[in-house]
Amino acid sequence: MIPLKISKEEVNGLEIEAFPGEIILVQDQNDLRRMESDLASQKFIGFDTETRPAFRRGVSYDVSLLQLSTRDTAYLIRLNELGFPVQAKALLENANIVKVGAAVRDDIKALKKLAPNFTPDSFFDLNEELRRVGFLNVGVRNLSAMVLGIRISKSEQVSNWEAPALTEKQLLYAATDAWACLEIFLKLYRQGYLDEIFSM
Repeated sequence: MIPLKISKEEVNGLEIEAFPGEIILVQDQNDLRRMESDLASQKFIGFDTETRPAFRRGVSYDVSLLQLSTRDTAYLIRLNELGFPVQAKALLENANIVKVGAAVRDDIKALKKLAPNFTPDSFFDLNEELRRVGFLNVGVRNLSAMVLGIRISKSEQVSNWEAPALTEKQLLYAATDAWACLEIFLKLYRQGYLDEIFSM
């Protein structure tokens, strides 16, 4: 039975786990083509973004990184270097692929700043939808603990996502967030927790 709430102490008592698959830092057209052909055939993918934190009032940055993940491959797109590639935009606009994330409204808003004509489709927001079916704690860290029984590290969350080169820790953190969203969704979907949502 999956608990619907969890304490900080219970989360901290779990073992840390991270994305176990292949991480691809998308850097050129070949990477984009590989990503597109892989993800276009998926029914569900994990989704997240990262933005360079601003520590001064009045300072803000555009979204830096887009993460799209299957169960075994995570694609990380450096939007601050590549812009918003048409292949990524097409995947996020594809109604046949469900993009699973947490607090996706902010992510979408940030992506629309890069491309005002971006028309997202088929997004599933774990935070919003799981509250509707009775979860009292949401957010990727809490949900990973409750649903997957793992603790995911948040230590890189406020690191510089526009650094000239991302560290291995940053890459693993970014991949883990998108992958965890997908894993949470798939487990709940298979166990019937989302039947009420999908029958509407």
